Amino acid sequence: MTDYRHDLMFGALLEPPAGRPQDVLVLAELMEAVGLDVVTLSDHPYWPERLDTMALLAAIVARTERITVMPNMANLPLRPPTVLARTAATLDILSDGRFELGLATGAQQMWDLIVAEDGPKRDAGQSVEALEEAVRIIRALWASDDAVSFDGTHYRLAGVKPGPRPVHDLGIWLGAYQPRMLRLVGGIADGWVPSSPFLPPEHLPAANQVIDDAALAAGRSPRAVRRGYNIEGQFASDAGSGSGSDFLNGPPGLWAEQLADLALTHGISAFFLYRAESPDFIRRFAEEVAPAVREKVARERGNSAD
Repeated sequence: MTDYRHDLMFGALLEPPAGRPQDVLVLAELMEAVGLDVVTLSDHPYWPERLDTMALLAAIVARTERITVMPNMANLPLRPPTVLARTAATLDILSDGRFELGLATGAQQMWDLIVAEDGPKRDAGQSVEALEEAVRIIRALWASDDAVSFDGTHYRLAGVKPGPRPVHDLGIWLGAYQPRMLRLVGGIADGWVPSSPFLPPEHLPAANQVIDDAALAAGRSPRAVRRGYNIEGQFASDAGSGSGSDFLNGPPGLWAEQLADLALTHGISAFFLYRAESPDFIRRFAEEVAPAVREKVARERGNSAD
């Protein structure tokens, strides 16, 4: 049982449909209005039916004042690390420190689409190597005072001028499921975000253990890695009613109990509704679930400190 005792954050993963260009902006404004903390967008630049994630995040930054924005997760093969570093820093500057960078290797089943757009063809091991190189390059371009050179297997920089600098300690969150990627999370990442349809709650302890062991091996505290979770569920009048599993399948009280347990038992501190499209669903999550989870977690943490 592990509670890393991070402050809780609540938000949603929105989808950017090209046919309804204003929907995502309206939902992002709603999320801020109802008190949610983070709006995230998926990133599939090879799908023409999707609007560009980074451009949409810039529009959301311009339309909001408080909420944090983040790609969930940026597609590394089609977004070079030098470009990602500058885009992320620019959005952080424009938002006055409200940007976080989510980053992933690219789904293996999408490689044909990536290659069709002149992206690289990488196997699973090469994808992890490239992601590690990219994180090191991005951080160097944010922090270095001198020109950045890098001689890696997948990326090479020959005296690149660094900057711009983010205005806050901008975190890099990785999407990861397999052991090698989880070890990378523990070794170098600021945050981890799996999705419940692909990593159900019962698999969180084993994944957390891999991350924690890798963090310790790298000389880091496991607490250095914030744990997020894209959560899929439905509101129902009774627990377990309707289709699907019992996870997040019931009234808001059940959601609050299960999410508080994830925070206190598995260290999850950032909860993002998975593929949220309904304003009513978002509003209910913000007004009936998030406050109850905060209350339960604060009470348990207070009791444990006594």
